[in-house]
Amino acid sequence: MDEDFDIPPADEMNDDMDLPDENPIFKVGEEKEIGKQGLKKKLVKEGEGWDTPENDDEVEVHYTGTLLDGTQFDSSRVKGTPFKFTLGQGQVIKGWDQGIKTMKKGENAIFTIPPELAYGELGSPPTIPPNATLQFDVELLSWVSVKDICKDGSIFKKILAEGEKWENPRDPDEVLVKYEARLDDGTLVSKSDGVEFTVREGYFCPALSKAVKTMKKGEKVLLEVKPQYAFGEKGKLAYGEEYAVPPNANLQITLELVSWKTVKEVTDDRKVLKKILKEGEGYERPNDGTLVKVKLIGKLQDGTVFLKKGHDEEELFEFKTDDEQVIDGLDRAVMTMKKGEVALVIVAPEYAFGSTESQQGLAVVPPNSTVYYEVELESFVKEKESWDMNTQEKIEAAGKKKEDGNALFKAGKYARASKKYEKAAKYIEYDSSFSEEEKKQAKALNATCNLNNAACKLKLKDYKEAEKLCTKVLDIESGNVKALYRRAQAYIQMADLELAELDIKKALEIDPNNRDVKLEYKVLKEKVKEYNKKDAKFYGNMFARMSKLEQPQANQQ
Repeated sequence: MDEDFDIPPADEMNDDMDLPDENPIFKVGEEKEIGKQGLKKKLVKEGEGWDTPENDDEVEVHYTGTLLDGTQFDSSRVKGTPFKFTLGQGQVIKGWDQGIKTMKKGENAIFTIPPELAYGELGSPPTIPPNATLQFDVELLSWVSVKDICKDGSIFKKILAEGEKWENPRDPDEVLVKYEARLDDGTLVSKSDGVEFTVREGYFCPALSKAVKTMKKGEKVLLEVKPQYAFGEKGKLAYGEEYAVPPNANLQITLELVSWKTVKEVTDDRKVLKKILKEGEGYERPNDGTLVKVKLIGKLQDGTVFLKKGHDEEELFEFKTDDEQVIDGLDRAVMTMKKGEVALVIVAPEYAFGSTESQQGLAVVPPNSTVYYEVELESFVKEKESWDMNTQEKIEAAGKKKEDGNALFKAGKYARASKKYEKAAKYIEYDSSFSEEEKKQAKALNATCNLNNAACKLKLKDYKEAEKLCTKVLDIESGNVKALYRRAQAYIQMADLELAELDIKKALEIDPNNRDVKLEYKVLKEKVKEYNKKDAKFYGNMFARMSKLEQPQANQQ
């Protein structure tokens, strides 16, 4: 490991490390090698932009081909018609496939192609002799991008008109498309001048969902669809204005992505959805404890309005996030919004009013109702983040969150209390900038928050997390009786009885009269007895079975 290794200079690294320089940067008049097989390119005229064609794209070029002595053997310019071919499919010599991939639209270049990448030992009689090095003066006029969407040849997408920006729709989003589907013989089987659907749910045939996830707003494409993404072996019967699709039929689908509404799955179980109707400003979003001001309309599934706030010159509706001032689903959704954003929020009963009837401002919400909120986030004032606070502010904020957690714990809201304790601990997690006195305060407060959070986790039956929180405290303060006691409780529930006994005995050494620890020791002893009985029964049954098996053998002797 003490040896010195020479690092080659930058201009030598490609040769020494055998890294192919497949698409080098060119200046007009400059010639460079592409790859490692002797193909050379000389730039005559620069092209536009940065994009270059890829395999499967349909390119259109003008070219003139000559031997090294200047003899011309072919030219599209003389013929007066540009040459079209599909890149990377072996329709042209290898030198073309490799070279044209490096060109931009409008670029003009001269390629010197060795025989290995041209017509080889045989040549192409009578115009090209054996082992001939060829030169082609090529201008890339244009290309049509063709993508193999599923990478198995089942859906090819040819871009007819480029879209805007760079975003693509995702599974939850609602897209608006125009399309026209035809059989290979040109028979029209289905069309629409505007249909809206959720990407995940799809429409007409599976190819539409697959394709729109690769498209940009305003993009127009031609899809070549194999049967597995059309209607497969069964085909499709005629229905309404749509014609039948025969079994195992390919489809040619012209598809335009007109627009889409972004739909966010606010909760992992998809029971709170947010459909963006108007994009907001910037990147900032509310966090826990933010004071938000909104316009709000709440509706039932049948359109009945049960709540209306902030409209018709009424004051904006104001509430604090993560403070149970609105239903959980609405609270969570608003924390994903930007200033000025308008959204439709769809909330399942579990995150709304549940199985009970609820009287709201304008109507009653029946039990088990999915509710719909039209929300416009007018403004918000975020709770100060820890990195914007000085050390004393961090300690005060942690103390306030701890008190909020205590109130929630007493109310039996253990999950929400746990979040408060976690936030409190984060405020004072790093104390490098604290004074000695502040470090003492932070240490005590951090221990209290972690232990209170451990109590929440025990209530929530998350015993592993409770054990981790207690261990975090004990790593700093090994004689903390409360941490030993709560970790022992977690160990008992996880059936780690030996570890539980070690913690309880250590706690009693430190505080022999601690009533809670003594009671937990009794619980532990009962658990040990219970497990011993189970073990005795298990082994008793096992030995009894073994005896029965041995008896016939004894009789045979």
